[in-house]
Amino acid sequence: MTDKNIVPEAEVLEPDDCWRLLGETTIGRLSVIVNSHPDIFPVNFAVDNKTIVFRTGPGTKQWAMEDDAVVAIECDSVSAEFEIAWSVVVKGTVEDAGSEGPRLDEIRRALFPWQGVGQDHLFRIVPASVTGRRFDLSAPMSLQTPLNDATRAGLE
Repeated sequence: MTDKNIVPEAEVLEPDDCWRLLGETTIGRLSVIVNSHPDIFPVNFAVDNKTIVFRTGPGTKQWAMEDDAVVAIECDSVSAEFEIAWSVVVKGTVEDAGSEGPRLDEIRRALFPWQGVGQDHLFRIVPASVTGRRFDLSAPMSLQTPLNDATRAGLE
């Protein structure tokens, strides 16, 4: 039997809450299938009309997406100050986002690639599912190790 005051249950988020949280962050982990195995890459992204747009260049991600257009992206945040955390996962297909239009130009400018030049391809994740959870970190057993200053700096 679990005491909810010691180990609270995760709160299931509604899709609109998931999209609001996704709109407040710009970094996620993109999962693609590479040679029949999952691989994960950090990407910066923007939300555009309940889709996710990110940019990349030639390489493993792009080749994997051309082979299998099914992807997932996970985004999360932890606030030691407010003692909450959340995680959102979007699963769907990926397609070329195109290259024209004022909104795409705005997104392209906002998504400065971490690796510099050559990240010129915009892709769009069209969701098949959007799920999310919020976690209360204030309960005594929700974290097995205390959040020291170094941990907090890495989480915030």
